[in-house]
Formats: sequence, structure tokens, C-alpha cells
Amino acid sequence: MRGARIVKPTVVVTRRWPTEVEDRLAAEFNVRFNETDQPYDRRELRSALEEADAVLPTVTDRIGADLFEGEVRAKFLGNFGVGFNHIDIAAAAKAGLTVTNTPGVLTDATADLAMTLLLMCARRAGEGERELRSGKWTGWRPTHLCGTHVTGKTVGIIGMGRIGQAMARRCHFGFGMDVVFYDSHPITGLDVPARQLPNVDDVLAAADFVSLHCPGGGENYHLIDDRRLSCMKWSAFLINTARGDVVDEHALVRALEARRIAGAGLDVFEGEPRVPGRLAERQDVVLLPHLGSATQETRIAMGMRVIENLKAFFSGREPPDVVS
Repeated sequence: MRGARIVKPTVVVTRRWPTEVEDRLAAEFNVRFNETDQPYDRRELRSALEEADAVLPTVTDRIGADLFEGEVRAKFLGNFGVGFNHIDIAAAAKAGLTVTNTPGVLTDATADLAMTLLLMCARRAGEGERELRSGKWTGWRPTHLCGTHVTGKTVGIIGMGRIGQAMARRCHFGFGMDVVFYDSHPITGLDVPARQLPNVDDVLAAADFVSLHCPGGGENYHLIDDRRLSCMKWSAFLINTARGDVVDEHALVRALEARRIAGAGLDVFEGEPRVPGRLAERQDVVLLPHLGSATQETRIAMGMRVIENLKAFFSGREPPDVVS
């Protein structure tokens, strides 16, 4: 009808996003933002699913099957991030919801951070900064905080998707490292010299640095456990920028305490934002607060990717980043 008012879909955003993205969302949808920027609890998430046409969650939102019980209004979940193991995808599909993520746009930022962790572990940079800031540095001496060489070593990559391949390029072309990897699918056409090994154990045994880039949850839950840690060299380091639940953190503490491995660099944790005290107190571990995609450019690109999927869905088109 001529002059009829166009009703915009109602969208709930569960955390604050970059201003540029929020402004774009507000211009195109009827948006409810989380003004406090505190994680929604179960009741708030359920309310969002009942009251909105679309909900835009992040990794801090645990959206299990119980939240889809009964009738929900929402038909779309636009996840701000590439990982989606915090969402019960099967339950969402059963309830009639389409779920999307944001692949591709955070590849370089996350690989950069994985490389940062690797270098910090090898060169004991975290220990050095803490010593200097606390006023305990007494000056240069030949034996002070000697780490391990990176150039020419072997990196083992678990999960050779976009981010794993970006990490491989940084390691090989930047530091002359040999690359071995495991992936659940045959990987061909790589633009970096790398050998695919038949299983995770073989990669762990061969590598001086192990970098995790596989999805969380499912068969990857506690993929790195006591037995797998025992496969690693005593001089090796474990780097995790994937998902916290890929690593059994208590097993990691045991391996570090027994000096079965040399150290670890972690950006993700199973019980975020909680970190086991026995892990946090160790000098041979570098800990970062989930900064993998934390560049302004990347976070804006992630938000715009969500909007792209959102607009496609409500215009009747297939969103480009549907997950299943």
C-alpha cells in the first residue's frame, strides 16, 4: 500500500560493538543494544530470543539447547566471531533459526597474535617485562633470561584452515621454520612448504612449537590432554589461540610442573574469564585476555560481516556465512 510504514526487524546485540558498526545497525534495523556491556545471563538470552527477530551473540554467550525450548520469535543468530561452539547449532536449527559466523576477516589478526605468543614464550618476554616493571631488574648479564631460538625450528600446526595457514606463512617465510601439520581433511594447494602428518601425536612429537587452530567442542574437547602433552618434546611450547576447551588446563599445569614441556602461550581459556590459579602464577606461561581478533580494523570488519549476513537473511537471500 502506498505510504505504508516499513517495519524494520528487531535485533538484539548482546555486547557493545565498535561505534561504526552500531551506527550502521541502528540505521537499518530496530536495534536494542546492551548498554552495560555485561554478559547476558540465561534469562536475558532467553528473553532476547523471545522478543527479537534476530539475536547477535558473541563468544561470551552460552546458547545451549535449553534456551530454544518452547516457542521463540528469533529466526536468526548472527555470531560475532568465527568460532561457534558456544551455540548449540543443532538445537538452533531444530527451532528454526539460521546461524552465521564471521570467517575470513579475522585471519591475519589472530595469526599475528599466535606469532606474538610464540615469540613471547621463546624469548621469555613476559617474564622480562614483569621483572623490569617490578623494579627487580639489576642490569644486563650473560645468563639473564636466556630463552630459545625461533629461526629454523619446527612449528606444528593443529588445524590447517585459514588461520593455521596464515600462521604457517608467518613461521616459514618470516622465521625460516619448518612446518608440519595435522588436519582432519587432506589439505592441498598450500602456498607455503608444509608436511601433513597422519595424526596429532606425530605433529606433537616433531614440533618445537605447537600452535592450535582447530575448532572447539565436539571431538576437539580436551584434544590436548595428559597423553597428548606427553607426546611433546620437553623443550617444546604450546600455543593456543583457538578455543579454550581444546586444552585440558589441569593437564597442562601438570605437564608444566613436571617440566614435561617448556612452556605455553594462551589467549583463550575454558572457563573465561576465569583462569586456573596454578596456571596464572607460573612464569613459564604467557597469558593474554582473548585478544586474537582485537584490532580496530578486524572488529569493525567482523561487525560489518554480521550485518551482511543479517541483511541477506531478511531480504530472503541465503546468508554467505551459514554454519551447520
